[in-house]
Amino acid sequence: MSAHRTLQDDRRIVVDIAVQAGKILLDWRGRLASTDIGSKSAARDLVTAADLASEEFILRSLKAAFPQDGFLAEESGSAQTNAHAGTVWCVDPLDGTVNFVHGIPMYAVSIARLRHGKPDLAVVHLPCLGETFHARLGGGAWLGSRQISVSTATQPLQSLLATGFPYRRHQLADNNLENFQRMFLHQQGVRRMGSAATDLAYVAAGRLDGFWELHLSPWDVAAGALLVAEAGGIVDTLVPGGDYLFGGNLIAGPEQLVAGMREILLAGRDSSYPDLGDKHI
Repeated sequence: MSAHRTLQDDRRIVVDIAVQAGKILLDWRGRLASTDIGSKSAARDLVTAADLASEEFILRSLKAAFPQDGFLAEESGSAQTNAHAGTVWCVDPLDGTVNFVHGIPMYAVSIARLRHGKPDLAVVHLPCLGETFHARLGGGAWLGSRQISVSTATQPLQSLLATGFPYRRHQLADNNLENFQRMFLHQQGVRRMGSAATDLAYVAAGRLDGFWELHLSPWDVAAGALLVAEAGGIVDTLVPGGDYLFGGNLIAGPEQLVAGMREILLAGRDSSYPDLGDKHI
């Protein structure tokens, strides 16, 4: 960060980058050809020319504004080997690619800055909805110019929750289906947005009460996690005290609600749960 630039200044720069990347995604709507769509880790794990165009713009813009920093990006990987050291930008240029391909508006541009492995600046932009969520460490969470906060929900039975399932669900022994079954009778409703960044932004805004998911990558959750924390919620691993950014699982929401969700999700499990190694069925 420039000696003359504040964290607030940096946030304005990144908000602008995310909004411009969202315009690139909107420009691609309706004109993806079959040759513009491929897959990565599984047939469900899509990547499109729009993802790549958005990421190229974001990385180029961040490198121009923050030339000394490293990058951890979904499509192109990391420009430095240790994301826990120094300053790293964690980028998902299109979170919710399957939604995007199918014309469903729930997708997001997600950008977070990590300092020594912890987010201190975050932007989640929803291009179709024209909404930009942003936060800086110690500065609260915001939707545009309006400060936001998590809900006051305390019990799962009165709560609207969200979760998701891994692309390689046919391969993984722990694919979150059992957790969904455990929670099924203990909540007001469960939504499957198809975009973890959107889920977490909605938890921060109090639209959703809580969220949990397994087999996540840091670019899926880094920005949204800071939004929730700055909105007054907690973000943690299902078994308390883990590394929610790099440990592959996350639970988020108001503190008392998260405690109730944990009680249901961890019922009958031993302390090693969840096993998030890529163990095949």
